[in-house]
Amino acid sequence: MLYNRRRFLATTAALATGAAVGARSVQAAYDQSRFPGFKVGIQSYSLRGFDVDKAIEISENLGLAHMEFYGKHFPVDSTADQIAAMKKKMKDAGMEMLGHGVNRFTADHAKNEKLFKFAKAAGIKNLSADPSADSFDSLDKLCAKYDVRIAIHNHGPSHHYNTALDVYNAVKDRHPNIGACADLGHFIRSGEDPVELIRLLKGRLFGIHLKDFADQKDKTHGVFLGKGHLDVEGVFRALRLVEFPADGCLSLEYEENPKDPVADIKECFEIASDACKKSAK
Repeated sequence: MLYNRRRFLATTAALATGAAVGARSVQAAYDQSRFPGFKVGIQSYSLRGFDVDKAIEISENLGLAHMEFYGKHFPVDSTADQIAAMKKKMKDAGMEMLGHGVNRFTADHAKNEKLFKFAKAAGIKNLSADPSADSFDSLDKLCAKYDVRIAIHNHGPSHHYNTALDVYNAVKDRHPNIGACADLGHFIRSGEDPVELIRLLKGRLFGIHLKDFADQKDKTHGVFLGKGHLDVEGVFRALRLVEFPADGCLSLEYEENPKDPVADIKECFEIASDACKKSAK
């Protein structure tokens, strides 16, 4: 009888522990006090030197709110089982999937819709995008149908979305779910002021890539946040001013040192945390 009671108590305790682990939420894993008012995560391209499981493990250990996947870590042609497995991995890590990209869109409506179906199945709200000029009629319909956002990603001086005005003019008359993923580093390369462009894109800003470059020119190199031309505190103040959406995709993207980036990434998050706390005062 004593043995059975002990076994019952041990089994009950194990089940309770398992339930607690299974119920772990993003709120429990993510320390909001590090980034008051924001969910801050990482573009998985920053961790492209690792497979996806290791990238998720690193991100979990860094205490991040979410991961924005790039295609090699989470292919858009994933099967339903692969999507379900990825959702479980992220849930177990206490993180959300708030974004994916950068994805190409064209006038091919059926091909575009496959990307929207992938995002909807994965629970991804924001697709960072490089849409062709003839894709927007298709995207208008798909954004309305699936309630998924398209966020145009700028990519520097040689790109067709070079300045914030280029992005704004492309989206201003389109469905409200079509907006911008502002890569602040590439806007620096284009000679733009990241703080001002955030204000310009108010209401259409669904994603941010926190990134800094050494020089305001095409050929340059990445640096720690705030060590180049990025006013990190000013960025967070501007994001508060424009009421950046709570389910927007705010990600660090650190492109340097791909084989051993973790210490650098951690330093960037510390800089961003300090700036975010100051901006809240």
